[in-house]
Amino acid sequence: MPLFSKSHKNPAEIVKVLKENMAILEKQDKKTDKASEEVSKSLQAMKEILCGTTDKEPPTEIVAQLAQELYNSGLLVTLIANLQLIDFEGKKDVSQIFNNILRRQIGTRSPTVEYISAHPHILFMLLKGYESPNIALRCGIMLRECIRHEPLAKIILFSEQFRDFFKYVEMSTFDIASDAFATFKDLLTRHKLLVAEFLEQNYDVIFEDYEKLLHSENYVTKRQSLKLLGELILDRHNFAIMTKYISKPENLKLMMNLLRDKSPNIQFEAFHVFKVSHPNKTQPIVEILLKNQPKLIEFLSNFQKERTDDEQFTDEKNYLIKQIRDLKKPTA
Repeated sequence: MPLFSKSHKNPAEIVKVLKENMAILEKQDKKTDKASEEVSKSLQAMKEILCGTTDKEPPTEIVAQLAQELYNSGLLVTLIANLQLIDFEGKKDVSQIFNNILRRQIGTRSPTVEYISAHPHILFMLLKGYESPNIALRCGIMLRECIRHEPLAKIILFSEQFRDFFKYVEMSTFDIASDAFATFKDLLTRHKLLVAEFLEQNYDVIFEDYEKLLHSENYVTKRQSLKLLGELILDRHNFAIMTKYISKPENLKLMMNLLRDKSPNIQFEAFHVFKVSHPNKTQPIVEILLKNQPKLIEFLSNFQKERTDDEQFTDEKNYLIKQIRDLKKPTA
């Protein structure tokens, strides 16, 4: 039996038709309606090859052929670069095709990961997608799939473009800002050793930008950023980062101010960062805690008393009060 019936084109033909019609869409002339239809058909045919049908698994050799055609033709790049020209359903198909082919493995190899590593501008096009509302969320889906793979996460982390996240998570469109934050968080928590290395090498620059998020006028950004900060500095892989962060008096003062924020949720997240300051015995930190010792003990004793069902919080709070109460002025 032939692999393809008369009505089904082979991968080379699908890629050729798709590439030709994408070129017509790029020109934006009168033929775009017909080209848009052909693009949709080709994407659906491609998706069927990759995902199979309800009753049939896709043949491995045909998937391999399609993947190779996508790499060799540069079509993968074209689809991302011109995603905004494709209709709504087509955008969904592109993200499904992209994510499916990204997960493809041959033994221990991931050919698409290797391809994107050699063409990193694909990652930066996806990241820049956050600037275009009609493709932002689709780009986010593909970007998070890329981040699952450490070599691709590393390219983004150590690039100049990484700092664009600080702009995207503050965007005025809630859905886009939330999606950007989900990607940002994924990037900073998925590959622990890689992230620890990145944060240690780029501490000053990253935490200078991060502090702006903690002063954000946007409640959601502020809360999410504070929560992520707590997660990062409490992770054992980031011990060096935690030590550096809590040894700086300005960070302790910021957390003390956030403990008094008007939002109980922000107070609570600030507590989880503040609680790690007590083991730090550097002189400036001890001096601040001693200077505010009576006020802090009184404040913490009454802090979020309504959380009666949260035993861990109560235990941590009591332990912290004890630590602050036991602080002594260093003997000369």
